[in-house]
Amino acid sequence: MCITENMRVSLPVVALFVAALASACGFQLRGRQALPPALSQVFIQVQSEYGVLEPPIVAALRRSLRARGATVVRKAWQADSALVIEQLENTRRILSVGSDGKAIEYELTTTVRYALRDDKDNRIPPQQLSLTRDYLFNSEAVLATEAEERKLRDVMQAELAELMLLRLESTLAAQTPHPKSPGDFDLSPRER
Repeated sequence: MCITENMRVSLPVVALFVAALASACGFQLRGRQALPPALSQVFIQVQSEYGVLEPPIVAALRRSLRARGATVVRKAWQADSALVIEQLENTRRILSVGSDGKAIEYELTTTVRYALRDDKDNRIPPQQLSLTRDYLFNSEAVLATEAEERKLRDVMQAELAELMLLRLESTLAAQTPHPKSPGDFDLSPRER
């Protein structure tokens, strides 16, 4: 079959046709969803004993909240709620040992315990999330391996930040009563 001038279809026309078909079946692109009001203006608090530098999870939380349209404030009194990181623990455990008796594989675990509080009480009681990753240790390139471990820890904390926000959003959405729309059916039993 040969395509002639009359049979050519432009790319925008094809894209429009595909979009119309996709929307007809109910497909919607995932856009920015509205944050629950408790997360619209938030203060991030880290409870650490001797921490001088803020952990990477705080920067990841700040970045993710701002990307979702929240305002992250620097003073607690400016916020509607406080996202409190009560505990952040990093552990490392040997998974395997080489023939020379030295560790060649480690398991890294990062655990975060957090809560969402407002001026009245706890909005969301303390919850805990953990991530575990494995990595190989090269005893001949100790500095490079230590840098790899730090980078892996940063990535794990960024993943934990995303998981925390997803869990907070779903928990807050479940706590918020949804108004009935005109098309909703009342399926509750009727009194007779």
